[in-house]
Amino acid sequence: MALGLFRVCLVVVTAIINHPLLFPRENATVPENEEEIIRKMQVLEEKLHLEQLRLEEEVAQLAAEKEALERVAEEAQQQNESRTAWDLWSTLCMILFLVIEVWRQDHQDGPSPECLGGDEDELPGQDGAPLRGIILPNKATLDHFHERCIRGATADAARTREFVEGFVDDLLEALRSLCNRDRDMEVEDFIGVDSMYENWQVDKPLLCHLFVPFIPPEPYHFHPELWCSSRSVPLNRQGYGQIKVVRADEDTLGCICGKTKLGEDLLCLLHGKNNLAQPVSEVEDPLCARGSPYLDTMQVMRWFQVALTKAWHRIAHKYEFDLAFGQLDTPGSLKIRFRSGKFMPFNLIPVIQCDDSDLYFVSHLPREPSGETPASSTDWLLSFAVYERHFLRMTSKALPEGACHLTCLQIASFLLSKQRRLTGPSGLGNYHLKTALLHLLLSRRSADWKAGQLDARLRELLCFLEKSLLEKKLHHFFIGNRKVPESLGLPEAVRKADPLNLFRPFVLQRSLYRETVDSFYEMLKNAPALISEYSLHIPSDHANLPPKAVVL
Repeated sequence: MALGLFRVCLVVVTAIINHPLLFPRENATVPENEEEIIRKMQVLEEKLHLEQLRLEEEVAQLAAEKEALERVAEEAQQQNESRTAWDLWSTLCMILFLVIEVWRQDHQDGPSPECLGGDEDELPGQDGAPLRGIILPNKATLDHFHERCIRGATADAARTREFVEGFVDDLLEALRSLCNRDRDMEVEDFIGVDSMYENWQVDKPLLCHLFVPFIPPEPYHFHPELWCSSRSVPLNRQGYGQIKVVRADEDTLGCICGKTKLGEDLLCLLHGKNNLAQPVSEVEDPLCARGSPYLDTMQVMRWFQVALTKAWHRIAHKYEFDLAFGQLDTPGSLKIRFRSGKFMPFNLIPVIQCDDSDLYFVSHLPREPSGETPASSTDWLLSFAVYERHFLRMTSKALPEGACHLTCLQIASFLLSKQRRLTGPSGLGNYHLKTALLHLLLSRRSADWKAGQLDARLRELLCFLEKSLLEKKLHHFFIGNRKVPESLGLPEAVRKADPLNLFRPFVLQRSLYRETVDSFYEMLKNAPALISEYSLHIPSDHANLPPKAVVL
């Protein structure tokens, strides 16, 4: 723009200087064709005027372009600032979402806030009200029902446990005397588990569950493989595991002489020069599946049944009753049959201890209808029954005297048992009831379990089950639960594992889920009438022997 102005000024100055009027006529030589010169000067003046207009137009255009460039730059800067602000807000929203998701995962095992608030709060359900608006009996009715129907029926639990334990001690001692320590499995002392040893048994006849750990003969030992902490294991296999039978001279954790060349001048003090390990193909591991180093549940079941039969025949002359197998597909389901016709059932369950913990691999447990069966006979179910018993015992010490937690579980188990007799079994079992109670015990204050709050806690337990059913989600209490007290001694691999959903079968089996939900609400609807009826009249519950019982 400055260059253009300079050019305009130069032309104007030149024109002024060369204008003929600046010179006196007498001193100038004026051509004869003066008119022609004047005409040319006018033409030149017009051209200069046109050039000046063009230059002014260019200057205006340059100014407009500069203004447009400044405007574009300003808009770009504003756009960048807004984009930076948007990116910042997006990042903050993402962080907030992740924090909320982590908080939800940490609190999803706890009871729903609708149930924690009391009877006035509501739980979003199918009908918009907790338990479909069903009113449960009050505390006085529940206390009367528990006193007359449940506590009186289970008063002889201690005598039953004492009798069964004495007989099982004798039976296992006879089994040990018959075993060959060089070839047969060696059984250890039994461990009492489940409702009879947790003091909430309701069903009649009273049933004792006893774990019987066993170990292999030398030089073998068991190497358990947990599946609850491996992400490569399918969801339906979580909670199971396999047990590898390993020889002492093949154990990778044992002597290093098999993994290192010692040289000609060195000798292993554990294994002599001539004590060479036998090839794996020539060794037949005890009770393993064919062609596999893993322990087979079917082989263990057959061995245990045969061993129990031989042990009973050795001591049968000392007793005035018969012993029979109750269920052929359960290795230790036994019944003591007295001459009067009465019987006393109990379960001896062969188990394998998982390392030095209180976890046990179970060959077989009576599964609920929703339970998934193992995919292979080498799959063993992982049992937390001993940890459950320890947790209830530890929690009871911190609760007020006469706490109502076990009473809640007994009443819920009683209602479920009666509903099964009315409509048949469903996907909901006693283990689900106990799991829900354990979650509530961990999330509730000790003072909330006073005896005077029995009705509120029972309602909360049923609310928790309803919410879990509607969401098809009930997490295992121990697997993946970091809130479990460390003093319980749970293995770290189990605590850090992914949570295990006990209601996962409901996602795959829609018909079973529909039947379970309908049965649950039917149980709630029948609860007031059942409690009222059994509070006034205690029925005589005399069970008979099942038609199919194999006498040993």
